[in-house]
Amino acid sequence: MLEGILWVLRTGAQWAALPKGEYPPKTTCHDRFQEWVERQVFLTILTALSELSEEYALLDLREAFIDGTFSAAKKGARMSAPPRKAKAPRS
Repeated sequence: MLEGILWVLRTGAQWAALPKGEYPPKTTCHDRFQEWVERQVFLTILTALSELSEEYALLDLREAFIDGTFSAAKKGARMSAPPRKAKAPRS
């Protein structure tokens, strides 16, 4: 169940795209996800992981954040390359 939920969260895919046969049914995963969000299960897990990492000095979370934004890179483009000019729309 958790792996199916994490797959959707990691890929950004819709629940309907959850691979059949590898994970429980999409409705079951979605319903459980909604229940766990409501019961703050993920917050509890993250808090426990944070406490463990601090206890074992694995990670210093005093200055940590999670950023959900991303920028897709063009295949083969150099990071310092200037942006290409926009193409005229086809008619």
